Amino acid sequence: MGLFSFIKNAGAKVFGIGKTDKEEQAEAKAAELKLEEMAAIKLKETVQDLDLKVEELNILIDDDKATISGKAADQSTREKVILVVGNSDGIATVDDQMTVEYKEPEALFHTVVSGDTLGKIAKKYYENAMKYPVIFEANKPMLTDPDKIYPGQVLRIPALD
Repeated sequence: MGLFSFIKNAGAKVFGIGKTDKEEQAEAKAAELKLEEMAAIKLKETVQDLDLKVEELNILIDDDKATISGKAADQSTREKVILVVGNSDGIATVDDQMTVEYKEPEALFHTVVSGDTLGKIAKKYYENAMKYPVIFEANKPMLTDPDKIYPGQVLRIPALD
C-alpha cells in the first residue's frame, strides 16, 4: 500500500520518553533506540491482542517512522494494523510493506478533526449520517465506543457494498 502519514503526537503512548537537555543527549539517543525496540514489541503484542491475523509480523521503528511487514489475512486486517501502529503517540509515518492473502478493495482513511463524530464522517463519505455504524464496525476492535474518537486519530472508511 505504501507510506501513510499520521499526527506524531496524537494517539496511544508507546514510547514513554520526554525531551532531555543537551548533556544527556548521547545517553538519551541510546535509550531512545531501546525504547523504539520496546515500542515495536508492544505494538506487535497489541496487534496480537486485538486478534489481527498477520503471519510473520515485523514492526521496526526508526525515530517517528514505523515499517510494517508480514502477510495479513485480508485487506481489512492490513489496514487495521496500519491504524494500530499509526495511531500511536510518536509515530508520524507508517511504511506498509505487508502483503495480503485475500485481495479486497482498499478503504479510504480519514483523520479526525475537532468536532468530528462518526455521524458527521459518515455524512461526508456516504451522504448519510446514519451509516456511522459502518465506520464504527470497520474500525473495531480499535474502537470500542462510537463516541470515543479523538482529533488526530485516523479511521478506515470502507466502501459501501
